[in-house]
Amino acid sequence: MTVEIPAVSASRRPGRAALLFVLIGLGIYGGLVFASERLLYTTGRSNPFFKIATAAHERFDWVILGASHAMTLDFADFNATMERETGLKILNLASPGTGPIYNRFVLEQFLTKRRTGAVLYVLDSFAFYSAAWNEERFADAKLLRRTPFDSAIARRLARYVREEGVDARALLDYLTGFSKINNRERFAPDIWEGETQFERVYRPSSTAVSKRIAYLYPKPPDATALARYLDAFAALIALARSHGTRIVVVKMPLPAQFRGRLPGEADFDAAVTRLLAAEGVAFHDLSQRLGEPRYYFDTDHLNRTGLTEFFRRDLEGLLTGP
Repeated sequence: MTVEIPAVSASRRPGRAALLFVLIGLGIYGGLVFASERLLYTTGRSNPFFKIATAAHERFDWVILGASHAMTLDFADFNATMERETGLKILNLASPGTGPIYNRFVLEQFLTKRRTGAVLYVLDSFAFYSAAWNEERFADAKLLRRTPFDSAIARRLARYVREEGVDARALLDYLTGFSKINNRERFAPDIWEGETQFERVYRPSSTAVSKRIAYLYPKPPDATALARYLDAFAALIALARSHGTRIVVVKMPLPAQFRGRLPGEADFDAAVTRLLAAEGVAFHDLSQRLGEPRYYFDTDHLNRTGLTEFFRRDLEGLLTGP
């Protein structure tokens, strides 16, 4: 008796081959994402979510939020110096070019993992006038490629897509790890370029100031945008308070040449002062403290000498005071 084995139709072979090809491709891609994620923990340094995931303590006395002016407080060994001088635990979660919506996103993640007695928010007016420093900042590959994967971050990012207008491509990038596996600087330490200039002294340049102002304020200050991001800032304050966390707001020193060119700064100060007074939040405008160029490494960031002087004059007392 002869048993006939049915032949596999020619039409089914390409389908199986295509499926196998896809599965192999997905396997390779998954391996690359896994390797990129593990590498991130080797090269990580300044990303706020990396700092939250790898923090040495469960509870801190202070968390620092803001944009690049706040980041300088964690350059080189300066955060360790502040902790040593004050006896406090301080975690700096600032990121370059980030406004109140992104900083609230960071604070939400921190408060799901750890605790802090107080938040120091370093205020910059540019961050309250443009989506570039808020909703659009989430999609920046430089931030995404250094952000460790966490299901809580993914769920929160999906909520921000729905509620805050964040581009859905940021969520897709985060879920797929696309920016991580395509990071050309994957083996380099995650150090913001400004930190490499921390020891230098700035030589005043009107041209450099003009370029910097144009970059930070691509459009004239807009009252509608300001109102939106002040609301986002109020939500950040409410979030901190819901966890029993005190918040203090400060404007850091700026060179006189740079400070004098900030567009609409008086209106911004008035609006912020009204909000913080209504919220009962302490506000320290220290922007005029150190006006000389020798305290800065570029148009608007304090160098080590400037930070040391700022800490001695103002910040140490603010951190250790009631």
